[in-house]
Amino acid sequence: MEASGRWLNDFISMLLGKLKIEFIILLGNKIKSLRDEQGILQRQVAAYLEIDTPMFSKIERGDRRAKRNQVPQLAEYFHVDEKELLILWLADRILDAIEDEKELQFRAIEVAKRELTKADL
Repeated sequence: MEASGRWLNDFISMLLGKLKIEFIILLGNKIKSLRDEQGILQRQVAAYLEIDTPMFSKIERGDRRAKRNQVPQLAEYFHVDEKELLILWLADRILDAIEDEKELQFRAIEVAKRELTKADL
């Protein structure tokens, strides 16, 4: 299995593990952690993103999703890997999409995993 296949399997395993917990705010938790580690205030990050502080607070809490174009900005601001944050952003979107489908969510993820593996993404 090439690297992309291993990455996909690791990603799906991580997702399936996270689904066992009610609702996870992956990107928001990561942003808050980075902000706390670096001693940065919400208003500083909000200003960098050119949004107001309440909007940034909602993103961090998971009440609102960051836009995709904000994720590279966050990676640059916090000096972290853009791909890591994009994966968390995408995982949040996937979890949102299947959140209310308790009986089918695991099967849907497995079907998606098979299709992605076939496409060798």
